[in-house]
Amino acid sequence: MNLFRMIPGVDQVMENEEIKKLFELHDAKLINDNIRTILDEMRDEIKNGLDEDALRERLKNIDKAVAQRLADELNYSLRPVINATGVIIHTNLGRSKLPKSAQENIMRLLSSYSNLEYDLDRGERGLRYTHIEEKLKKITGAEAALVVNNNAAAVMLVLDTLSKNKEVITSRGELIEIGGSFRIPDVCERSLATLREVGTTNKTHLRDYENAINEETGAILKVHTSNYKILGFTESVSASEIATIKGDLPLIEDLGSGVLINLEDYGLEHEPTVMESVASGVDVVTFSGDKLLGGPQAGIIVGKEKYISQIKKNQLLRALRVDKMTIAALETILNYYIDKNKTFEIPTIKMITESFESIEKRAEKLFSMLEGMAGAELNVVETASEVGGGSLPNQFIKSKAIEIDPKNISAAKLEEGLRKLEVPIITRIYKDKILLDLRTIDEEEYEIIANELKGILGER
Repeated sequence: MNLFRMIPGVDQVMENEEIKKLFELHDAKLINDNIRTILDEMRDEIKNGLDEDALRERLKNIDKAVAQRLADELNYSLRPVINATGVIIHTNLGRSKLPKSAQENIMRLLSSYSNLEYDLDRGERGLRYTHIEEKLKKITGAEAALVVNNNAAAVMLVLDTLSKNKEVITSRGELIEIGGSFRIPDVCERSLATLREVGTTNKTHLRDYENAINEETGAILKVHTSNYKILGFTESVSASEIATIKGDLPLIEDLGSGVLINLEDYGLEHEPTVMESVASGVDVVTFSGDKLLGGPQAGIIVGKEKYISQIKKNQLLRALRVDKMTIAALETILNYYIDKNKTFEIPTIKMITESFESIEKRAEKLFSMLEGMAGAELNVVETASEVGGGSLPNQFIKSKAIEIDPKNISAAKLEEGLRKLEVPIITRIYKDKILLDLRTIDEEEYEIIANELKGILGER
């Protein structure tokens, strides 16, 4: 029997009663295209050996196939996941989580018009940066502030404004590469600044900066090596030292992650704060909004009014500006820093600073909800979390995890199953066992985790 002749035309499939109902919900061309694709796939399957019984089953359920394909095509690719990896600022998982109040503020503004670029006091056009500038000034002690779409853009904009067609002096030990292969030399090149390297990889002295300054110098750039460390026979020059010899040149410091609290108070190594950089005599400071700050993706620029006002006039700023959603989220986060009673409600800050004892108690609670699974052996174990996001390299925070040793499937297969759920649970594998690190898991996610694991592994 010629199986190809069993395949109906698109018009015939459209007469199916269940298919007709789809036309009330979806675009006709979209449905037609999906029907055609399904029929073409059947022809390919016949070529590859599909038998008559299997083909009849496919044709019998073609309405369901079309409906499923439409659902898959119109499904959201970007969706929430549960981060059980223990990496707090997980770049692949969207970096910092926003507090619910920031989400609410965004939704409040999305559903209406807003005064994004309208001065309500004067009744005329205003600047979108006004909404966050005063807050950033208050928190950091800077004279002025600006926000763009990410920190690489912030650095490029600053260099394009202050050292375009001039030299920018930078230590060789600070020529960093961040995620996505973005490099300081490349950012300089795009800003039309000429990079003037001084010192060596492991040692740079104050005299190196002094000797490099000439009539072609546009700025001095100091870069915080937030994503790596050089150990051993090393020497570097602080921003405050450079400030003593820079003269009228602008001193720029790229802090990368940009932290607004002293992490030493929570057992971590010192990470220079934005306030320290401003106080040290740096003229322009750049940092990220979505790393240690705990806010949305943004590049924040603070510093002296003299330089920030020049940066605001750069035509490149329009291509790098942030939208109302970013401003709404960032304004909410900044309020949490102004009201210090709320700072530790910022999810990123909360996860970094949560005590081991608190996590231990939460681990026991989740463990009790998971007891009784037939297909795995469970234990509560000590582990180490990471800050992530290129911040605080080689530093680990003591944490607790649920260790799952599956009996009937491999750890890799269980990891895949959890990853492919409707609400994916992203875990890590250690010694052929699944680890659920409690430091990055919210209590409201416990029930989802428990139900899904019991569904996969079964109950006694």
